[in-house]
Amino acid sequence: MNERNQREPVVDAVRRSGLSAPEAAREAVDLDPPLADHRAGGVTPDFIRLLGAAGSAFLDAEAAERGRLDSLEQLHLLDTPPEERFDAITRRAAERFGCEIATLALIARNRQFIKSAVGEAHQDLDRTRVFCNATIRSSGPLVLPDTLEDGRFRDHPFVAGAPHIRFYAGAPLRGPGGWLVGTICVMSLSPRPFTPSDHQDLEALAQEMQHEVYPDWKAWSLY
Repeated sequence: MNERNQREPVVDAVRRSGLSAPEAAREAVDLDPPLADHRAGGVTPDFIRLLGAAGSAFLDAEAAERGRLDSLEQLHLLDTPPEERFDAITRRAAERFGCEIATLALIARNRQFIKSAVGEAHQDLDRTRVFCNATIRSSGPLVLPDTLEDGRFRDHPFVAGAPHIRFYAGAPLRGPGGWLVGTICVMSLSPRPFTPSDHQDLEALAQEMQHEVYPDWKAWSLY
């Protein structure tokens, strides 16, 4: 049975219940988080595994990261050469937003792998140093119209120092199980406003890139 066929009964049950995925899982097994017994044993129960990212509320950080990295590995994109199917979308993203830099970035265990890029994008940067790591933690788009005006990022090494990024907009991308594995993003050396139309276009580009990264992720919405 492939992953999609395994997931569909769980997804259908969650939708019928009217509960969120974590709430439905709690009802199914009459357990409360944090499921300490399973965590202590280092074993993820099948029903939680089938929920994928939706079951992450029941996992500790290490187990959730294992699920995310496994999802990323299943894509077979890490450390592979550029491909036009991705490059065409990053070019359109850079053109649409008038940005010097646009990337498809995949977040591995300790580094960021750039699968596609327009402009100068450094390969294999430490994961903790990149904006896209923050994007996959936000579950939805991360937009910074002016990085110097955001207390979270004004002291970031790529803001305070070269290349002096002043604008960032990124949207997360999902792999098998719905885990957040990477981003499509645009960056500029100049700050700029970000309108509702810009949000719509970023989401549209993210949907296109999602189709190329993992087209089978159709059970739930991208965000």
